[in-house]
Amino acid sequence: MGLEFSICEVRWERYRRVAENPHAREWLKFQAARGLAANTIEAYGRDLDCYLGFLETENVPFQSVIRPTIGAYIRSITQLEVLRVSRKGMETRSTLANATLQQHLTVVRLFHDFLVEERVCTRNPLRPLIGGRGLIQRHHRLPWIPSEEEWQNILQVCKQEPLRNRVMLAMSYDAALRREEICSLEVADIDPAHRLLRIRLEITKNRLERMVPYSLATSELFSRYLQMRRELSRERGPLFLSESCRNYGKPISIWTWSKTIARVAERCNLPRFTPHTLRHLCLTDLARANWDIHEIATFAGHRSLQTTTLSLQTTTLYIHLSGRDLANKLARGMAEIHARRVTAMSEVLA
Repeated sequence: MGLEFSICEVRWERYRRVAENPHAREWLKFQAARGLAANTIEAYGRDLDCYLGFLETENVPFQSVIRPTIGAYIRSITQLEVLRVSRKGMETRSTLANATLQQHLTVVRLFHDFLVEERVCTRNPLRPLIGGRGLIQRHHRLPWIPSEEEWQNILQVCKQEPLRNRVMLAMSYDAALRREEICSLEVADIDPAHRLLRIRLEITKNRLERMVPYSLATSELFSRYLQMRRELSRERGPLFLSESCRNYGKPISIWTWSKTIARVAERCNLPRFTPHTLRHLCLTDLARANWDIHEIATFAGHRSLQTTTLSLQTTTLYIHLSGRDLANKLARGMAEIHARRVTAMSEVLA
């Protein structure tokens, strides 16, 4: 049942070339059947469609793709300009980021693995590069963390935001939530008695369900928001709803939340402030409060310690801790930086 649901979720109209090519269509169906996140399937479909478009333009069949072909493809997308529209409506141009180029390369590699398995091709042109130097050098950029002065500025600006946005900001920080996780929370995911959030596996990046605590200050904000939410909808369902006339009572999207944070960033003159900054800031504060790296990885929902810290070179098995364990650990760490941060948030956002 779950398999059929995943396959049906593929938005074929968005990837014309993928939908029309039997091998590409079968590959994307297989990726969907693996239970990958919707955003991952979206990225895979979009990037594969781009690759097929390049091969079509160059008149290169799958069997004739060699390493220089891949190099030419990477050069072609490197030269593409990406339009980004600011809140003021002014357009700026920028080239694809290193991580985006790496993602394109990953899709090509996985797709050619499939073609080899299906005996469409005899070898994967990217496989000889594994273990050696890749076509694109991988960059590891440390996340931006606001200073205390910058954080206070962010909080002062957020104080002018509607109650829903303040609750989302507080929960995103408290529980180190990703953008998709905060926007996909449902009323049933909240345990107000123990101040715990259930992050369902289907909304996580790596399909790891976890229970994480949130602070007393956030709990008080949340109680006020629930009263307001009842005026928007009596249904349990999604937690955060739109208040606009156009989408009144409908679940907010990740794009709505991104625009909200972009508005705050612009007012603060902090262009590097994004929804993910709140997650990075929380995990950094927990490290400053002497949390163990395994506990931080569990709190964040990371499978690997490499994801938790770029300086660690070896992976470690994911260690399961209960939400109660994490709540107790959070309470013990409240005496230090995390406590001061939560107190400041409660004073400003209340």
